[in-house]
Amino acid sequence: MSKGSVNLSEMVNNWPSPFVARGEVSRFTGGIINPKTLANLDSRGEGPAGRIRVGRKIAYPVQAFIEWLEKRATVVA
Repeated sequence: MSKGSVNLSEMVNNWPSPFVARGEVSRFTGGIINPKTLANLDSRGEGPAGRIRVGRKIAYPVQAFIEWLEKRATVVA
């Protein structure tokens, strides 16, 4: 891990599913990301890769979501 980067891989071990629903991202991240913000980013093509739709629900593979979140996060000194 380089200086200023964040390792959030422990979040994967604490989640009971291989997917995280968009409506659950706030709970998954401890309130860091709002589902509406993620929907807006998705509409601009800036959301996590690999999203799936099941009916009206959107979900992301947990590992892809973590990688996306790590790219957006930085350590503040």
